Amino acid sequence: MRGGRKDAPKAITPPPDIFDNRTHRMARVAVPVLLALVYGYWAAANRRSGGPITGWNLLFGFLTALVFAVVLFAVLTVAPRLRREVHALLWAVFVGASFGFLYNQAGASLVRSVGIPLIVAAVTFIVFFYRFYTREDAAGHRVS
Repeated sequence: MRGGRKDAPKAITPPPDIFDNRTHRMARVAVPVLLALVYGYWAAANRRSGGPITGWNLLFGFLTALVFAVVLFAVLTVAPRLRREVHALLWAVFVGASFGFLYNQAGASLVRSVGIPLIVAAVTFIVFFYRFYTREDAAGHRVS
């Protein structure tokens, strides 16, 4: 207290948005597509185990990227409409399944290809649930 009165807490203002709406719209498409291409390349590289790049390997990489992109766009579309618990669970399932597929392509055993991604999914659920719990109300609407 200064001078016999409480100082009011200062409101935290969000940082200014330096990008326009067009840039945000482009990024909503470009970022998932780039993530999908990296994921497809990673899966194809894991599958060939350092061997030569073949046409089948390229096809596998592009099909993996396509499936990843479609599922990622679905998650990005559906997840924000869900309650925070289901929202976090959907992301945990997506991350766990994606990680498990990559881990399996590297030649790991079935037990390790399921066990380690379950741990990754559990950690993802905890982190995302905390994030959504601190930034959304029970119906899934942002509060801050």
